[in-house]
Amino acid sequence: MNYLLSGGAKNGKSMLAQKIVKSMQPDRPIYYLATMIPHDEEDRARIARHLQDRDGWGFTTIECGKNILHALDRADTSGAFLLDSVTALLANEMFLADGRLDRAAPARVADELAEFAARTGYTVFVSDCIYADAGIYDEWTARYRAGLALIDRRLAQVCGSVAELCAGNALWYKGEWRG
Repeated sequence: MNYLLSGGAKNGKSMLAQKIVKSMQPDRPIYYLATMIPHDEEDRARIARHLQDRDGWGFTTIECGKNILHALDRADTSGAFLLDSVTALLANEMFLADGRLDRAAPARVADELAEFAARTGYTVFVSDCIYADAGIYDEWTARYRAGLALIDRRLAQVCGSVAELCAGNALWYKGEWRG
């Protein structure tokens, strides 16, 4: 069973995702797919917090900020996966180091994540709901938000369970998790 967990920052998505993954595959390997490529001290602090939060859970961490299907070369696909986060993965793929915007990234990432879900069967995808407000943004930000919404819609189609987290509470739109 694949899951999509979305919601605002610091609403408990990562902790719930860890609990779901831990319950998915008893006696099988569990993997944390770290997609954030740190750019500043705030990023490094967030990574340190996530490392501390999952200390002792038994996760093998795979750093994979781009080309997510390559993570499967370093994992047992019969295991369970926590991909945190779709949001960072899209940013890495869409905003290139040379300052260009890869307009094809959202569709490509959506296809790769759908394939990832099909190939593993036991993945929890963590995403941020940053596309629901009515703000007016520059072209690149607007494209990024639209791209993330596209990816989340695609993941919602291929995942058996979909929830939005707010203030630590999960609202299940599709399926559920009983932990």
